[in-house]
Amino acid sequence: VFQDMARRECDFINGTERVRFVDRYIYNRQTYAMFDSDIGHFVGFTPFGERNAEYWNSDPAKMEHVRTAVDWYCRPNYPIAAPFSVERR
Repeated sequence: VFQDMARRECDFINGTERVRFVDRYIYNRQTYAMFDSDIGHFVGFTPFGERNAEYWNSDPAKMEHVRTAVDWYCRPNYPIAAPFSVERR
């Protein structure tokens, strides 16, 4: 059995003032490539991931789409995530 998955995370620091988007690509419980909005580009952790990261970083349309994910993916979902992450004490 093989497992291939993508995991997207939004880290809300100080409400929506500081938001971090992380997109991880995982194969058999090993992260092979990752996009971090703080870094601004894809990073590969295995030879396969490095090839994919290089290809994705060379595509301007994909890079624009993923760099703006903080605005279209994270911030609209903040009201859903806030009761579980912010208001719990």
